[in-house]
Amino acid sequence: MKVAKRILIAILIAIIAVAAAFFGLYFTRIQTVSSIAKVTDYDDYNLYRIDVKYDYDLDGVIGYGLTDNQRFIDAVLKESLPLLPISMKAPDFGCTAFTANGGDGSVFMGRNYDFKNDTSAMLVYCAPKGGYKSVAFAALDNISANDADSGIKRKLACLTAPFICLDGMNEKGVSIAVLTLDSEPTLQSTGKPTIATTLAIRLVLDRAATTQEAVDLLRGYDMFATSGRDYHFYITDASGDGRAVEYDCSSETRELVDTPCRAVTNFFILYTDNVLPNQRNGIYGHGRERYDAAEAVLSAHEGDQDKAVAWEALISASQAPKEGDVTSNTQWSIVYDDTHLAAEIAIRRDWDSVIKYDLAKNALD
Repeated sequence: MKVAKRILIAILIAIIAVAAAFFGLYFTRIQTVSSIAKVTDYDDYNLYRIDVKYDYDLDGVIGYGLTDNQRFIDAVLKESLPLLPISMKAPDFGCTAFTANGGDGSVFMGRNYDFKNDTSAMLVYCAPKGGYKSVAFAALDNISANDADSGIKRKLACLTAPFICLDGMNEKGVSIAVLTLDSEPTLQSTGKPTIATTLAIRLVLDRAATTQEAVDLLRGYDMFATSGRDYHFYITDASGDGRAVEYDCSSETRELVDTPCRAVTNFFILYTDNVLPNQRNGIYGHGRERYDAAEAVLSAHEGDQDKAVAWEALISASQAPKEGDVTSNTQWSIVYDDTHLAAEIAIRRDWDSVIKYDLAKNALD
């Protein structure tokens, strides 16, 4: 009888210990899920927001060994949803991005996220320990959570948000966006730690105070382009240092090259002279017509590219859905104010309903 009692007590202690460990692991994750809120009220796809309360380990995710899409997904899920079964697909990215310099010294990054599949968007606020606070945006269709506030499975999927953002800005005024290309996916293998596309965005937002710091950070990793596509990044900072960060499609080792520029779309800035508008240009990419449209607006307001000009440029380069074009269909447009740490957001080309956000206050106007 005494033996049975001891066994029962031991089992009870083990259950309590497991429950305590699970609660400790998920307490801040539950807080994160509880912060999910719907911002807009469209009939179908909307903007949501989430405040990431849990202390994620970015180095642990990168260190998982990112050799293919499944390893990337497994690493993200292990960090954001430990012990729980949930599926996720790796995202694709289209788009336009540029830097606008205001006459008063203000710097803006304009960003259109274009993709064929309609999606809701998530505004993701992060304040990592030892890192910089940031606001970023994720496409919820990529985690099957377009109705992010409906159902526990969708809410839990949103815990992956820090690792799937497609653009963002941090408290130092560094902003970054990812854009798709038509070349073979980058898979470097030089012996450095391997980083996946959207993890590179999180790395820059958490740790870079300038564009140069962002480039230096990225040079410390081998790049793995997820989802079977190739990408480049556009990065700018509060000084207006805008650069395209690209993995040279003509280089056998896919060497990282950073090129100062004012705007990018879906072709290699490195090979701008090889790209014609309104057509595919082989490995060099496409979207020259959107680049030219944005550049025309910016050039017309040289020296005085205020927020209104940034919006004019975004609208000029935006796209309605186009059959067979993966990078058509503008899902969201954002003007990041790298000087005053604010953002203005329009969802799915609704230019009359711009939403304003203040990073310092983590508040919507």
